[in-house]
Amino acid sequence: MPIFCPRLIPLLVLTLISLAGCSDNQAEKQPKAVSVENESPKYPVTWRFALEEIEGSVQHSYAVAFKERIESRSDGNIELDIFPYGSLGTSAQLTELTRDGSVHLAFASPGHLANTVPEVGVFTLHFVLSDDNDVNRRLLVSNELLDLFSGSYAEHDMKLLGFVPEGWMVWTANKPLRTPKDFDGFRIRTMTADISAEAYRAYGADPHPTPYSQVYSDLQLQRIDGQANPVFAIEEMGFYEVQSTLTFARPAQFVASVVSNHQWYQDLPDDQKQWLDEALADVAAQTYTRQAELNESRLAKIREDSNVSVVELTPEQRKRFREASLPVRELYAEAAGKRGQHILDTLLGMIERLEDHAETEGENGET
Repeated sequence: MPIFCPRLIPLLVLTLISLAGCSDNQAEKQPKAVSVENESPKYPVTWRFALEEIEGSVQHSYAVAFKERIESRSDGNIELDIFPYGSLGTSAQLTELTRDGSVHLAFASPGHLANTVPEVGVFTLHFVLSDDNDVNRRLLVSNELLDLFSGSYAEHDMKLLGFVPEGWMVWTANKPLRTPKDFDGFRIRTMTADISAEAYRAYGADPHPTPYSQVYSDLQLQRIDGQANPVFAIEEMGFYEVQSTLTFARPAQFVASVVSNHQWYQDLPDDQKQWLDEALADVAAQTYTRQAELNESRLAKIREDSNVSVVELTPEQRKRFREASLPVRELYAEAAGKRGQHILDTLLGMIERLEDHAETEGENGET
């Protein structure tokens, strides 16, 4: 279950009251500009960082590492308060808190954000990313990728600061899911973005958009038949306790974005902006290795603590899912428009170039 933080300052309390009518699917609050005074800041300055996951998660590990780096880079002039999932609201509400400046930094994952920023829904599509994890690592830290999405985020009052990979999505159920036919009528929990649901509807599944904190109880009460998340989340949220089988199909990675309020970032004093950018770069270099280690150790813990079956799909089985997933790319292009189609085409081209480069490096014996 999510871990709640008792320290809610009055500003956040007032903001949450205004968001009380929002659901995980939709937040009614309209963004507003953030005003920052030009006078010199009185140090230390406190920044608030809101997470979509609980303590012990990839996002929490990232936030703790970032806290260490930003406080070190700034010689203690910047202090970071971390708010795990549940402290301030649902994922959609965290995005709204960022857009109106009530929190300074937050995670925003495509599974809900695509309803606001349709272009980012490309990361919910299946079989787009490379099977080569090193290719994906290079892709997700590239400035070219950030530039590709920055304008879309800025139009919604957000500054895109980076993408954070959290591992391959793994399907849990009470049976193996080896073919699209196994999804016929299958009630799978999805995140709340429409395109996220379409990815599973293409297999014949019955998508059920559900807040993260509700998934365990819905699995336990059999309101849904299964869900998809990286292994670390399956372990920390206990989903494996109420499911019998983990199917590794590697359809997509869970890719979250780190964002701030756009105007807040623009108005930062030069020294603070430099500290922020340098701390982000420091942490980005560690993230891929850390998430891989965390997912590996959590899978070992699941195996140790349960009798859950682990199913690894064959290349031929994965090919069937890939073929079934391709029509969803057209739905994405319809939702995200010409810019979304450009992003998808550019992303596929970037992956192809990185794969060719990796192959050349392999042939030359480079590392």
